[in-house]
Amino acid sequence: MKYLAVASLASLAACAWLAPPSAVAQGKPHQHGVVKVDVAVEGGQLTVALEAPLDSVVGFERAPRTDAERRTATEALARAREAATLFKPDAAAQCTVAGVEVQAPVLEAGAKDPKGGHAEMEAVYRFQCAQPQQLKNLQVGLFDAFKRIQRIEVQVAAAKGQSKTSLKRPASTVPLQR
Repeated sequence: MKYLAVASLASLAACAWLAPPSAVAQGKPHQHGVVKVDVAVEGGQLTVALEAPLDSVVGFERAPRTDAERRTATEALARAREAATLFKPDAAAQCTVAGVEVQAPVLEAGAKDPKGGHAEMEAVYRFQCAQPQQLKNLQVGLFDAFKRIQRIEVQVAAAKGQSKTSLKRPASTVPLQR
């Protein structure tokens, strides 16, 4: 993700070892219905990076062509910016949203259809936590926000190690500590 701050990128890079070598080396194509989420806990900062095929978010992977598709895209992007709804850290950790960045260039006005017919939405959510030692789980609201999502592949990098998990409906809890 081009727009990540250097510190966040470094935190998320720790998750890279969890991906199969072929996926990293070959730029494995996305699967419709499957969303990738990388979670990094560093000090008092919780960073969540999301990569989703646009088909899983809006139902198409091209520039919107009709008024209905433009409304669908606008509504989906608005939902994607609702960090506190999509990701809920443990209340005891006292986390607040510190920043949200969402990009889906093909949905912007005047955008052209993507080469290869595939497009994605990328987002980064930053939380500042007053009691980071209380971060034990992260509730994920993506299934409720985007009905076309079937599976969420999650990688976590935290002080106590890395882990990987896969969520399918109705599961929504990601453990942050091993």
